[in-house]
Amino acid sequence: MFSIGDLARRTGVKVPTIRYYEQMGLVAPEGRTEGNQRRYGREGLERLAFIRHARALGLPLEAIRELIGMDPNDHARTHALAERHLANIRARIARLQGLETELERISASCAGQRGDPCTVLDAFGDHAGCVEDH
Repeated sequence: MFSIGDLARRTGVKVPTIRYYEQMGLVAPEGRTEGNQRRYGREGLERLAFIRHARALGLPLEAIRELIGMDPNDHARTHALAERHLANIRARIARLQGLETELERISASCAGQRGDPCTVLDAFGDHAGCVEDH
């Protein structure tokens, strides 16, 4: 059995985050000591490692909850969730690439001459001057 501190050290997940995941119903202690300290078993350690890796892949907690509740043999549902997440990531990448293009244009718009007003400041303050919607 592991204490919450042991679990935190082994997984790299902070104690308050473990408590939050417990409140969210994603992980549960397998018991408590006489002093009422949480105790987790191998299953809790593996569950927390799963959650940590899924979060590192950018999955939201609701998707993780869905994955945890899925039948391990339900390939269609797990693949569909992965495909939805991939589509969301690709959409975010496209938005970020648009922002990159716009910020490059804004940055290049100012010659940086002393005494001239900075057009970068103007661009940040006026959405109408943007080429792309963001």
